[in-house]
Amino acid sequence: MANEKIGIVVSDFNADITRLMETLAKQHVEFLGGAVVKVIHVPGAFDIPLAAKILVENKEIDGVVTLGAVIEGDTDHDNIVANNAARKIADLSIGYNKPVTLGISGPKMSHADAVKRTEEYAKRSVEACFKMIRAIKE
Repeated sequence: MANEKIGIVVSDFNADITRLMETLAKQHVEFLGGAVVKVIHVPGAFDIPLAAKILVENKEIDGVVTLGAVIEGDTDHDNIVANNAARKIADLSIGYNKPVTLGISGPKMSHADAVKRTEEYAKRSVEACFKMIRAIKE
């Protein structure tokens, strides 16, 4: 399949990291021969599943890439946010038979670690989305 149509959800929390992730993901979608149909920005990683659901329900979109960075704090909040977002993202993918890939880095990482992982997570999430779209369509 060529010309995959991708939706992207971006968490605005830690925007210095996630905006770069968004730029890199868009470039990688284009590099792989796809097109970004719609981007939705949400306040934080915990909010990603609702926006991903809206994109998954869009018949013009073949797959959804989620992008966020969950940085460790003084409490277990980072674990709660990352684990629940990941679980709901997986539920959406299975429930709608459409790829929704996890490009959320963390939990248990510092800001410096998140910066180091920016490119890796953005590209990996896009590549996983393309691979799943192609695997399902075959």
